[in-house]
Amino acid sequence: MRPARVLLAAFALTAAVDLTALAAGSDTGHALAKPLLMPLLAAHTHVRGAPRLLTVALLLGWAGDVLLLSDADPAFLAGMASFAAGHVCYLALFRRYGDEDRDANGTPRARAARVRLAGVYALALAGTLAVLWPGLPAELRVPVAGYSLLLTAMAHRANALGLLTGMGGALFLLSDTLIATGVAGLPQLPRPDFWIMLTYLAAQWLLAGGVLAAAGTAAPSPVTSSGSAPAAR
Repeated sequence: MRPARVLLAAFALTAAVDLTALAAGSDTGHALAKPLLMPLLAAHTHVRGAPRLLTVALLLGWAGDVLLLSDADPAFLAGMASFAAGHVCYLALFRRYGDEDRDANGTPRARAARVRLAGVYALALAGTLAVLWPGLPAELRVPVAGYSLLLTAMAHRANALGLLTGMGGALFLLSDTLIATGVAGLPQLPRPDFWIMLTYLAAQWLLAGGVLAAAGTAAPSPVTSSGSAPAAR
């Protein structure tokens, strides 16, 4: 297990470097650290016996990360397509390892809670698109709407693997919504890239841990041997 711990520590350290660079306004530090993050997390999960689809999902996230370092519209669209393919991988993993019989075996109260959760995500999708739509460039409206639908489905289905994985899906949705508000010219938080990366990295780490646990392997520890939690986009 030592290689896995070393890789997790490297991921946590690189995440800390990246977030520090973003907080300090260092584009160079971000450009150097960001491309290392998902390969390190993918390597960590691989040595822990991760399903192949999880490794593919994380590497598709890496491709999206690299593409989004560019401000050009073609790179943005290609990055969005890469993340979309990653969401398809996650959906397949949730179907494989989620409890597909829970609707039949769950209590009426549990089933009602799942229906309410689906309604919350549907309302979030509709509300977000309504707010973003006027500010999005015309050529990005349809791609963003399609991507948002897929992302919301992934975030919702992540709950099939438990609360922490569900939180990962919700954070991924939040991270990409923060990106979209910038594209649409809406008001931003101070240092928006910091918050985008923080929520993104937490999302990928929680999703990876949830899949590992559901697949019967050891999930990433939330605290490294040095006592610091791995930060998360």
